[in-house]
Amino acid sequence: MRPSPSPILSVRGLRIRRGDTHILRGLDWTIAPGEHWVVLGANGCGKTSLLAALTGTLSPTAGEIAVLGSTYGRTDWRELRKRVGFVSNALTRAIEADEPALHVVASGPDALLNLWHPPHGALRRRALALLRAWGAAALADRPWGVLSQGERQRALIARALLGRPPLLLLDEPAAGLDPVARERLLALVQRETQRRRGPALVLITHHVEEIVPGFTHVLMLRRGGIVAAGPIATTLSSRMLEATFDAPVRLRRARDGRWTLRV
Repeated sequence: MRPSPSPILSVRGLRIRRGDTHILRGLDWTIAPGEHWVVLGANGCGKTSLLAALTGTLSPTAGEIAVLGSTYGRTDWRELRKRVGFVSNALTRAIEADEPALHVVASGPDALLNLWHPPHGALRRRALALLRAWGAAALADRPWGVLSQGERQRALIARALLGRPPLLLLDEPAAGLDPVARERLLALVQRETQRRRGPALVLITHHVEEIVPGFTHVLMLRRGGIVAAGPIATTLSSRMLEATFDAPVRLRRARDGRWTLRV
């Protein structure tokens, strides 16, 4: 009998407390190979703190986080964070306005921003190939400060993928996009879920409408705790969403596999 493959992500007893405020309350969460997760919850439920802990920028009060068996605190944090791709609007504010998009993408493998020198050789070719794959090849030489929100998101996803991480965190990637740009980006995200050797994806969002086919599981948070976690087909429901957002809602699924929510 073959041993079970190691989880992509293992979170055990994760607690974050600041003063008298409990931000996360003993989270247990595992992402197995082949799974793609959506994290749902209202503002203040702990999503941002969970992301910060997963990327090593926030030290938890208690608990353990491991990526492919390497545990934070026992493995060099600078090396471990390279195994977690991260896409967030928070990164945008740290990138210099005159930084070319190609340089932004090329900074991905070292988890850096604002390169000291232009990328060359294989690194440049790979960065260009990823920009092309995400429909953004024409942006290579354009400065960051003139890119639209949608263009920036594509460049940031290409950046995160360049290091071939086993785990990719997408922090509200469609926030601020117009409807057309949002659907184009989500179509590319859906394509990524279908890539055989691609990373496990975690999509953080407020909107069930952004859950494209290809995502397999959902984690639902409220006030720092887990409301429900499991396969989308059996876990995502009106009842669970009412408990998550503390409001009466009606969830429906269309024939194309997309979801809608009415409050």
